[in-house]
Amino acid sequence: MDSKKPSPNNNEPTLREHVYDGIQEYDQKLPNWWLFTLYIAIAWFVVHWLCYYQLGLGSSDTSIIDKAMAEMQQARDKQMESITDEQLWALSRDAAAVEAGKATFMTPGMCVTCHGPDLSGMLSGAKLPGLPLNDQEWKHGGKPTEIFKIVRKGSPDITKGMAAWEQVLGMKRVSEVVAFVLSHHKEGEPITRAADSPPAPATTAPAPAAK
Repeated sequence: MDSKKPSPNNNEPTLREHVYDGIQEYDQKLPNWWLFTLYIAIAWFVVHWLCYYQLGLGSSDTSIIDKAMAEMQQARDKQMESITDEQLWALSRDAAAVEAGKATFMTPGMCVTCHGPDLSGMLSGAKLPGLPLNDQEWKHGGKPTEIFKIVRKGSPDITKGMAAWEQVLGMKRVSEVVAFVLSHHKEGEPITRAADSPPAPATTAPAPAAK
C-alpha cells in the first residue's frame, strides 16, 4: 500500500497516510458553518419527532386539506339549502341556463345515456337504465329542490339509482341540468309518486287505534 506523509506545510491540505484503491482522504476539519447546520438539523428533527409523533402536536398536510375541504362542503351545503323551488323554476325559464343544461345533459356518457335524448327513459323502443323525466311520476319527489338534491347527491340507493353528480359537474352545471329538466314541465302541475317509491316521511302523527 502506498502512503504519503502529511504535508509539512500547514497552509496546504493534509492527506491521511492510508491509501485505498489509489484514493487518499483529506484530514481537514469541517467548517463551523457546516457543523452548526448539521447540529441544528439534528436538533430540529428530534424536536419535530417528539412533538408531532409522540405528543400529537400540530396537523399533517392531509388533515389540514381534509378540514378545509369539509368546511368548503359545509359552506356549499348551507348555500344550497337556501335555494327554493321558486328560484329553480325561475332558472328553468332562463333560456341561457336551459341551453347550457341541455348541452351538459346531451353530452355522451352523461344524463342522456340513461334518460334518453327526449327524457323519456327510452331509446329506439328500448328501455334505458334511467327513469323518465318528462312525465309527472317521480320516484324521489318531483319538487325542483328534490330533483336538485337527487342530481347533486344521487339516489338514496346508489345500487339501483343515479350516482351523485355534484363532484363531476359542480354546482353551476347541476343547476343548469335541473333547469333543463324543469323546462319540460309547468310550474304547479300535479306530481304523482311512483309505485316503487320509498315511503314519504310522515308529517303528521298516526291516528290512535280504535278501542
